[in-house]
Amino acid sequence: MALSEQNREVLIKSAFEAREFSYSPYSKFRVGAAFLAADGSIVKGANIENASYGGTICAERTAIVKAVSEGKKSFAALAVVTDVASTISPCGMCRQVIREFCALDMPVLLVPSNYPKNENDGKEGYTKGGVRLTSVGELLPDSFGPEQLELPRVPQ
Repeated sequence: MALSEQNREVLIKSAFEAREFSYSPYSKFRVGAAFLAADGSIVKGANIENASYGGTICAERTAIVKAVSEGKKSFAALAVVTDVASTISPCGMCRQVIREFCALDMPVLLVPSNYPKNENDGKEGYTKGGVRLTSVGELLPDSFGPEQLELPRVPQ
């Protein structure tokens, strides 16, 4: 889970920038996500709500759909930020979509809204600024991924 300090800061800044474009008139819960693609580019996404709640798309899925639709299918890291001072993890549906395109050991930065001045700075499980560093595999243990579809079938 190696991520340079420079890439970390750019990714976190990008997640904050993405959050500014959240369309969340119903929940009032803004979320911004930024993926660092393998080619070094950053792809940002914000949550986009809908009056028909099922039509809502989370920030993480917005970003990954943008990236994949532009031909980017390999990622090095993800940062997620909300308006909450504690770190918030992606929802289950987002975790599964992330799992489709990201390695299990890919770093995921869960960023508090008051970054870099967070009271969790330096506490166990948190890095500089109160960021919780985790991975795709830690967020979705025992996950189902594309490689399982290639396993041999037992004849009927």
